Amino acid sequence: DREERPDVDAIYMEATQAMTGHGGWPMTVFATPDGEPFFCGTYFPDQPRGGQASFTQVLTAVHEAWTERRDELLEQAGRITESLRRSVAPAGGPGVGDLPGVEVLDEATMAALAALDAQWGGFGHAPKFPQTLTLDHLLRQHVRTGSAAALDAVVTSVDAMCAGGINDHLGGGFSRYSVDRHWLVPHFEKMLYDNALLIRLLTHTWQVTGADRHLQSLTETVDYVLRDLSHPDGGRYSAEDADSLPTEGSDHAEEGAFYVWSPDQVAGALEDVGLADHSEEVCAHFDITAGGNFEGASIPNRIRHRGELERTPELDAARATLLEVRARRPRPGLDDKVLTEWNALLVAALAEAAAATGRADWLEEAERTAVFLCDRLRRDDGRWLRSWQDDGSGGRARHLAYATDHGALLDAFLSLHEATGRLRWLDEAGEVAERLAGMFWDPDGGVFTTGDDAPALLTRPRELADGATPSGASLAAVGFLRLEALTGRSHLGELARTLLRNLGPLAARHPLGFGMLLWAVELQAVGVTEVVVTGERPDLADAVRRRFLPTAVLAAGERGDGPLWEGRDETGDAGRAYVCRDHACRAPVDTVEDLLAELSG
Repeated sequence: DREERPDVDAIYMEATQAMTGHGGWPMTVFATPDGEPFFCGTYFPDQPRGGQASFTQVLTAVHEAWTERRDELLEQAGRITESLRRSVAPAGGPGVGDLPGVEVLDEATMAALAALDAQWGGFGHAPKFPQTLTLDHLLRQHVRTGSAAALDAVVTSVDAMCAGGINDHLGGGFSRYSVDRHWLVPHFEKMLYDNALLIRLLTHTWQVTGADRHLQSLTETVDYVLRDLSHPDGGRYSAEDADSLPTEGSDHAEEGAFYVWSPDQVAGALEDVGLADHSEEVCAHFDITAGGNFEGASIPNRIRHRGELERTPELDAARATLLEVRARRPRPGLDDKVLTEWNALLVAALAEAAAATGRADWLEEAERTAVFLCDRLRRDDGRWLRSWQDDGSGGRARHLAYATDHGALLDAFLSLHEATGRLRWLDEAGEVAERLAGMFWDPDGGVFTTGDDAPALLTRPRELADGATPSGASLAAVGFLRLEALTGRSHLGELARTLLRNLGPLAARHPLGFGMLLWAVELQAVGVTEVVVTGERPDLADAVRRRFLPTAVLAAGERGDGPLWEGRDETGDAGRAYVCRDHACRAPVDTVEDLLAELSG
């Protein structure tokens, strides 16, 4: 399972790309007993097709070559392996150059805006992926500089995605990507990590715009994860498949069958609950037509009304009815793995969403997931593991966790600490950060994918660019800088600055590949604002939590012992707020109005 062993997948995918010029799954690799690849390919059909050999023919040819020309294959395997080892060379030395400044943020913004589809949002044409990390950078750029172009790019993209069929308008949650430019027809697979990152983006977008439609999409996405991707004990499942059985009794799985509708199906569902008179209105609202928009059926969408929020009590009742009727259809397959990285991304997003909206129930769910990870995916010796699955006898965790797992956990624990004020989560953040720095750090100034205790592979991959999820390097850089600000752990801040010296220049040129790292660039270049709230002043703490403040960290609630707390011992209602930079604080304030003025100054 490549999601459980991304290190193995990355190595052999690179070999496949080097040998064939392209990659993809399913991937077939033939290797020596030492794991050195000598023949790679992607999909091989069961029968010869269009000049392509069948898988049986490939097996026969490889067997004959291995039997008769083994020396030649071993030589080829050696060349490929050496090429792979060269490709994971250090990113650029031990990080002795200049730190990237705000000009990197500006250059990255211009490059991202140049790739923007100004009409339909997102980047490029089709297929289209959400690219949440880049959109989050543009939102931070707007907050920092007031850029109207950056904000417009985010709002256009978010509104288009929320209106399109990539968004499940009945059950909430987003599919993996859209096959068209307009976000209408998705690849119907729903991934936990996509929805976690979209929850975070929607939270930030709503904090900036205050638009009810963005809060609605945020709420529906959270509802989906908590309803359909949740283990009873708080872990979150990895994904729902794209395919399911059609509703008319066929035993052949079809992509999207679970999600599409016809006007007759809508009318039948609503008639049973006394809403038949609203059938036409509901079909018009969700663009469900006799001709359909996907293989003769209709994917519910609001593309013709994107950017609008239009819900009546009758529409809400109809939506709930259709969701209930849909739930009786054969469901898509569920990937019930609980992956540490993806769950941690959800914890960070849900904690931020809860803090921004004041939803105590969401915060409770975020903590339940964090406790699940601590209890089920960490060995007694403290070593984190990658994957857990319920086997009917208490569940089983396996595979050593990677740098991305640790980086996502660091992000999650810091976000939980800021949202709850509980020191437990700050302590957990410190512990996982030290493990990340100790087990995954590359002396040449980067982050290895695997820990120093992992079984040796052909190469030891390094973390570099962000992909569909943030890289271990980006998560480490952001997390180390936030933790340094909260606790004074300067050695972690220095590691982050080493990473930025190596990777920062790449982020300016390739913003679509370094959206999370650009946050670390901003934290370092602009500086971190530290906010300390003493005593029991939830009004002051919540005033910070409700705003999108990407370069701020919050210390509130249980009193810590770091430098931010020194000499600040007010208790109860006498608590005050201190706004600091590099641990040097301005005069304390004791009203929300004065605190907001300090944060805006």
